[in-house]
Amino acid sequence: MMTDDILEDDDGPELDGPADGANDTVALTVPDEAEGTRLDRYLADALPDLSRSRVQALLKDGYVRSESGATVSDASARVKRGAGYTVTVPAPEAALPEPQAIPLTILHEDAHLIVVDKPAGMVVHPAPGNRDGTLVNALLHHCGDSLMGIGGVLRPGIVHRIDKDTSGLLVAAKSDKAHAGLAALFAEHAIERLYRAIVIGVPEPVQGTIDQNIGRHPTDRIRFATVSEFSGKTAVTHYRLLAQSDMAVAEIECRLETGRTHQIRVHMASTGHPLIGDPLYGRSTRTRRAALSKEKRMAADAFPRQALHAATLAFRHPITGKDLSFASEPPDDYLKLRMDLGLASG
Repeated sequence: MMTDDILEDDDGPELDGPADGANDTVALTVPDEAEGTRLDRYLADALPDLSRSRVQALLKDGYVRSESGATVSDASARVKRGAGYTVTVPAPEAALPEPQAIPLTILHEDAHLIVVDKPAGMVVHPAPGNRDGTLVNALLHHCGDSLMGIGGVLRPGIVHRIDKDTSGLLVAAKSDKAHAGLAALFAEHAIERLYRAIVIGVPEPVQGTIDQNIGRHPTDRIRFATVSEFSGKTAVTHYRLLAQSDMAVAEIECRLETGRTHQIRVHMASTGHPLIGDPLYGRSTRTRRAALSKEKRMAADAFPRQALHAATLAFRHPITGKDLSFASEPPDDYLKLRMDLGLASG
């Protein structure tokens, strides 16, 4: 049985899975920085497992309510900070994921596992609002029916996840034995995962460890936050500086000791150095933003996703015992952002 570390990882906000046949309801509170945003855009940003068209359909069908309980259907309405909304997502149909011929960047494959380089924008497994176009759909087409049943009906082969808008390396199991072995490695923290991220400001010290428990945000169920040592789950992130541009922005490397949902994003935001482009945790202090030149601020504001890339994945093969190590160069949009922000190549 998989532990908490598995299938959490640095994944995007996922609606808590309802029991079969049940609806799922999410309560949201509009943050200050979202004021004035169209309602459908705000909901799609706050619930990245739902596409904007899916959000518009939920509004049309009466599944969105204001904090007063009134049904809200106007997708173009502008949200106000502090306003509350409740979104109910009907239970998914009991259907198996369909194989789809989606191109994959494969770094390694054998009879037991496959390592892929996931592009930003691809959801890992089917969820409400994202029934196809996922990594699972692509793996089913590539690997065939043998993948079905390994690790669950909707998540065949999946042992860990990375967020839809995070790019980089991910390993999936192709056999039950490999699935169990990979799950054990994750539970033992025996898999090395290094991420590259671009953040506001320069962390001090330039190398260190963030050891803060992570749990649900007290008022916004879709977000997570650092919490006291007596609540939430243990979360440990080791970071070091890779490059900086004055004191305005920096690129860092993060090594996950644990794999909590949004771990890097929450931990870096808690230090006052949020990831550039992060729609949930990207708010920065006025002082840190003032350190950005006009050009750098425009580049940072225009980046459409969190600047996070799963760059290194290393582990011992659960069947053969061979040490495996994989590296992935960040995608073009990430590299362009580095250049626009004046970060030295590294």
